[in-house]
Amino acid sequence: MRQIIHSPHHVAASVAEWKPSVSPWLGASSVMLATFMVVLDSSIANVALPHIAGNLSASTDESTWVLTSYLVANAIMLPASGWIARRIGRKRLLILSILAFTVASILCGISLSMPMLIVARILQGVGGGGMQPLAQAIMLESFPPRQQGKAMALFGMGTVVAPVIGPTLGGWITDSYSWRWIFYINLPVGLLALYMVNRNVEDPPYLRHKSKIPIDYLGFGLMALWLGSMQLVLDKGQEADWFGASWICWLTALSVVMFLAFVARELMSHDPIVHLRILANRNFRTGVLITGMFGLLLYGVTAFLPLFLQTLLGYSAMDSGLAVSPRGLGAMLAMLVVGMLVNRFDNRILLAFGLGVFGVTSLVFSHINLGISMSAVALPNFLNGFGGGFVFVPLTTLAMGRLRKQEVGNAAGIYNLVRNIGGSIGIAALTASQIRGAQIHQSYLGANLTPGGAVSTSVLQGLTAKFAIGGSNAVLAQREAMGTMYNNMQRQASVLAYADNFRLLWYLSLLCILLILLFARPRPVAESESAPPKQ
Repeated sequence: MRQIIHSPHHVAASVAEWKPSVSPWLGASSVMLATFMVVLDSSIANVALPHIAGNLSASTDESTWVLTSYLVANAIMLPASGWIARRIGRKRLLILSILAFTVASILCGISLSMPMLIVARILQGVGGGGMQPLAQAIMLESFPPRQQGKAMALFGMGTVVAPVIGPTLGGWITDSYSWRWIFYINLPVGLLALYMVNRNVEDPPYLRHKSKIPIDYLGFGLMALWLGSMQLVLDKGQEADWFGASWICWLTALSVVMFLAFVARELMSHDPIVHLRILANRNFRTGVLITGMFGLLLYGVTAFLPLFLQTLLGYSAMDSGLAVSPRGLGAMLAMLVVGMLVNRFDNRILLAFGLGVFGVTSLVFSHINLGISMSAVALPNFLNGFGGGFVFVPLTTLAMGRLRKQEVGNAAGIYNLVRNIGGSIGIAALTASQIRGAQIHQSYLGANLTPGGAVSTSVLQGLTAKFAIGGSNAVLAQREAMGTMYNNMQRQASVLAYADNFRLLWYLSLLCILLILLFARPRPVAESESAPPKQ
């Protein structure tokens, strides 16, 4: 049989000329449904942890493994998705991922013990890990350059809005029905996504009939050890007092060594799991750096504002979700607007505007206090979501604008992984900053709350009189008054620590704006993509 060999120029031309046989908007809707399901599930289980722990007779610490196990499996699959897609095809991998995620969701719902639930969550993380970069790569390849901004706006609606509505939806389902239904609702969505992807998605020519790529077992093993140990350190470090625990030190050392070994292996391998050389592209390298920092910013606000509302203001999970829900509305509005502007304005200007709005609203949150109303939280949240929505589309377009189509799948895995790592590092760092900052402020406030001071004496006497009127004797009333003063001092110290964190997010937003200067102006991919992009 005669073997037909195509030249690189012929292959590149066929890739550039390829268009999907169905409307790219149908394909975009199909992959967006699957992505929305996965991103939503990454946050919807958070508010149900106490219910899960109680129902399965587990401690609160044990229940957090429901989140940790999912994140570890998800992190390992993110960068590997591009390599697996080159081996078995992107459409086939997406279908297998949706199927695994849906089946795992059912197993989560029927779990009878905590170990069974954790195993099911690991399978769910494996299925969900590949969907986000696969969906992003499919959308970038299916649309012509002039429509990619609108496509990324549609994609961004799911990835930005889903984490916002997740806690609210999870709280409502858990309170109204059972925690098991936060997993069961994935069944109809998963089945619909399977049908739509099978009908409306197809692989580009360079992913069809591809010879099998050797499996880099060593590279995959090093990556799994690096990401797994790092995620465990970030998730459990605060509970173990960070480097005060020897096992945290050993895991950190293991993560660093495995990361360096992984980088060396991937750079030397002919068929690496992750093509790290793509980071030589100037715009992609800059985009990866900014998206990692923006992951810290985004998860910092979305994780800590509900925590502030629940722990210090006494909001229920539902009320705190309602207070932050305007963020989703702001993000959706921003996606609609930026989708129309992305081809008319320099994306660097749009990105700077989004980061500026995000930073200013973070600065507004630094003025929070114990008397803040829900309306005073809702408006800054709306504007914060609007700024965040303005970041996603231009940042993705700038980062991917000078890559060839063949590089997009691998690049999407790296891009999404770094954003998730940035979010994990951000939550861990801000949690440590919050706890230690509260201790510092408490020490400062306590030093100024002297027994003989005029203010403290006046407050103590007023509270003592109040408790005495309530029926307590003089000694008990004074003890209750001192306890109330101490509790108020602790709450005020926590508020000041939250304010410090939000102020830090403002400074990081300014740093991200400065990093935009490293971007070169993106050029739409030329009709002939055989020419390598400028670095």
